[in-house]
Amino acid sequence: MGQGGAPAQGAAGGLASFIPLILMFVIFYFLLIRPQQKKAKEMREMIANLKRGDRVVTSGGIHGQITSLDDATVTLEIADKVRIKVNRSSIAGLVGGASGGSSGKKAVEAEKPKETEEKSS
Repeated sequence: MGQGGAPAQGAAGGLASFIPLILMFVIFYFLLIRPQQKKAKEMREMIANLKRGDRVVTSGGIHGQITSLDDATVTLEIADKVRIKVNRSSIAGLVGGASGGSSGKKAVEAEKPKETEEKSS
């Protein structure tokens, strides 16, 4: 009878040894994989929502203003009468002073009440 109980303990011990491995995978998922997927989704949305007049920077570091858009390409004006055509996928992000970017305006408006409260105190 003692031998019948030993394999059951060995199986339970084997399963218990996988718990730290599973726990590590869960931690990696929430610390690395999930945030990366979130950032990639935000980037896809940003590229899909580009419009004329937005100021952008390419992955190569070129700053410009969007003058026209196509399904796969974007035409940027990088200087007076100097235009280049780049793939949408090469757009790295919007520049802070984008004409259509309301996020910058919201941040400024959010800070204004704090400044007035400090002055009145």
